[in-house]
Amino acid sequence: MRILRPGGDPARFFGKLAQAPRAALLLDFDGTLSRFEVDPALAQPYPGVRAALDAIMEQNRTRVVIVSGRWTRNLSPLLGLRQMPEIWGSHGWERRSPQGRTEMAKPGEDALRGLVEADTWIEAVHALGGRSELKPACLAIHWRGLDARRAAEISEIVTSNWALHARDTGLELHPFDGGIELRIPGRNKGDVVDLVRAEMPDGLLAYLGDDLTDEDAFRALSANDLGVLVRRELRATAASLWLQPPGELLEFLRRWVTVREPHHASA
Repeated sequence: MRILRPGGDPARFFGKLAQAPRAALLLDFDGTLSRFEVDPALAQPYPGVRAALDAIMEQNRTRVVIVSGRWTRNLSPLLGLRQMPEIWGSHGWERRSPQGRTEMAKPGEDALRGLVEADTWIEAVHALGGRSELKPACLAIHWRGLDARRAAEISEIVTSNWALHARDTGLELHPFDGGIELRIPGRNKGDVVDLVRAEMPDGLLAYLGDDLTDEDAFRALSANDLGVLVRRELRATAASLWLQPPGELLEFLRRWVTVREPHHASA
């Protein structure tokens, strides 16, 4: 682990966590809890992650929240946990409760129409081996697994054709690791952090993520919270702590289990 900012000292954070009356652990999935897969349906948590998250949830002293760009319906089966955590999908547009109730914020009709129109322009992307994924509030183009030349060609098609479309419809282009999204504005992962904070103002929060889409969440954290960049290579980030998966990720999660034990907090 590497401390990136003074607030990222893990010993200091876990000391506060041991005494916190309430705590929330917010986690991205792809690239954070699991390695990236060319076929997203094949992504599985790193070995040991499920057991660590099961242990955290069984303590019933941490609110566990998965925050992802995926549809909640596609993500839920991949988690494989004994208890279902709270899940926010589609960058904050969907919320699935642990009991299975799903709420969906409604985007504007013009923006939705823009996504549908854009979805008819992707034959050239598919011809180069790229993949498209239409989600409730965005259209994602993936080129992970392709060679650099084809990835660059797809990126050029997307940016040149969709940039004008995004401007005319109010949609936004957002790059991510292995692709780009044409997204309806108004929600992002930082909004999830804000809502969790509003629902538990006395809670201590940690957010673990790897991608550019997680930066909104890192910036939304308070000085008392902890933002953790989880990836093999360091990049510019608003997070305060950097750890490399899977070993350091498992160390972090297992330490969370230890400090949230009731006997540890009262010691």
